Amino acid sequence: MIDTIAAERRSPPATRNGAWSRACDRMARLLNDDVLALIARVAIAAIFWMSGRTKVDGWLGVSAGTYQLFADEYRVPRLPPELAAHLATYAEHLFPVLLVLGLMTRVSALALLGMTAVIQVFVYPDAWPTHLSWAGLLALLVARGAGSVSLDRGLGIR
Repeated sequence: MIDTIAAERRSPPATRNGAWSRACDRMARLLNDDVLALIARVAIAAIFWMSGRTKVDGWLGVSAGTYQLFADEYRVPRLPPELAAHLATYAEHLFPVLLVLGLMTRVSALALLGMTAVIQVFVYPDAWPTHLSWAGLLALLVARGAGSVSLDRGLGIR
C-alpha cells in the first residue's frame, strides 16, 4: 500500500500536455512522409499550373500579352523574351502535371526550383518570402522524392 502511494506521488498527474502529445502523435501517424509528399506535390503544382494558364490563349498557344510581359517585366539576361515566354509557359504546364502524377518527381521539382531561383534573382527579388515557401516544398520533393502514392514508386523510379 505504501509503495503504491509513493509511486502515485512520483508519477506526474495527467495534464493537457499529455493529451496534446497524444493528439500530435496520432496526427504524425496520419500525416506520414507519403501523405506530406503528396500534399507538397499538389500544392506546388497548383501554383505553377495556375501561373502557366495565365500565359496562354486557348490550350497551349502563348498569348501576345505573355510575349510583352517577358519583353518588359520578366526580362531575363541573355535569353530572348520570345524564347523565355515559351520555356516558362511549357515548363509551367509540363512539370506540374508530372508532379501531380508523381512521375519524374525529383527532376520536375528541380526544374521548378531552378525556375524559382531565376524568378527570385532576375524578376521579383523582393518576393523572397513567397519564393522561399515554394523552394521549401520543392526542396522536400528533390530530397525525398514523391512518396509511395506516385508513379515513380509504382515504376521503381528513384
